[in-house]
Amino acid sequence: MPARDAPIPCPCGLPRAYADCCGRWHEGPERLQAPDAEALMRSRYSAYALGRLDYLLDTWHPSTRPSELPPLERGLRWLGLEVRRHASTDADHAIVEFVARSKLGGRAHRLHETSRFVREGGRWFYVDGETRG
Repeated sequence: MPARDAPIPCPCGLPRAYADCCGRWHEGPERLQAPDAEALMRSRYSAYALGRLDYLLDTWHPSTRPSELPPLERGLRWLGLEVRRHASTDADHAIVEFVARSKLGGRAHRLHETSRFVREGGRWFYVDGETRG
């Protein structure tokens, strides 16, 4: 068990404290200012893991953003993230391929997706993704 004052590890899997990793993009003066598509994707994974639906909507591009997100399923646990590829297609467009693992009701699940991101006005946004079987 971690010490009472030990920093909370970041859900995205990087070996950093949440406050020094995805937490800074979730709140505070750097909110919504992820420096690249991979950082934004990692912060979105952490937002799913922590139930931060507001952040997910705020980082979704307006052209594809739903008006609201359904509540996360009760008992859903996010188990880990593996970023397989991050590539810039030009200065303002990038893709991130990842596998996110979760568990719900005793069943393990895997989401393998290649996501598209765009930078507008200096901010990165999630556009959409293609899932793989």
